Amino acid sequence: RRCSWPSSPGVPPAWLSRKMKRIPRATYRLQFNRDFTFQQAGEILDYLRDLGMSDVYASPLFQAGPNSTHGYDTCCFGKINSNLGSPEEFDRLNEELKKRELGLLLDLVPNHMSATLSNAWWLDVLRDGRESPYARFFDINWRPNNPALQDKVLLAVLEDHYGKVLESGKLKLVFQDGKLFIAYYDRNFPVNLASVAAMGIEDPKQLLQHLNGEPGNARSFDKLDALIQRQHYRLAYWR
Repeated sequence: RRCSWPSSPGVPPAWLSRKMKRIPRATYRLQFNRDFTFQQAGEILDYLRDLGMSDVYASPLFQAGPNSTHGYDTCCFGKINSNLGSPEEFDRLNEELKKRELGLLLDLVPNHMSATLSNAWWLDVLRDGRESPYARFFDINWRPNNPALQDKVLLAVLEDHYGKVLESGKLKLVFQDGKLFIAYYDRNFPVNLASVAAMGIEDPKQLLQHLNGEPGNARSFDKLDALIQRQHYRLAYWR
């Protein structure tokens, strides 16, 4: 929906000016990533000031995926992106901006949050489903027309149909850092504790032996399949 200001071009209306502590005159956008960090930004501040800039317009600065080149795939809004520098280096950049009377505009795009396993909130949703305190942070249809997807998140990540991937041994139960996961290559999907509690097997090694199947023996994967079906997500062929 378009919004037009009745004032002169480039001049905010009076009601907005009263609310804003600072009105940028001219901004210069910086795209931060592992190849352009807070330290490198600090080295060009004099140049930006001499250009007549009033503010630096920064790309997203919060923690993003480990291989992100743009920052829009945010994984945590409570932490500075470690690829860009430390919190101390960010503080130093702010001090250098203030010395030159330059402002800092932050690009905040919460609807670009990354739904990947690098995101602790997303991981929590996959593990606990609608009961996760973060479930409302994501736009998830928990009541789709397909009955098989009721209260589940569809994860279309498999290289082939689920049954073929399962029976090839590419899906397996693993125990890492004190937690259970369904592993698929380098991806670890969380396991809901309630889904294994009823089995009465407390030793993780015994649990893995009990559930993981053997390629070539399709029936040996029945128990692992049953466990996967009890999760709050459904693994599916990406096509």
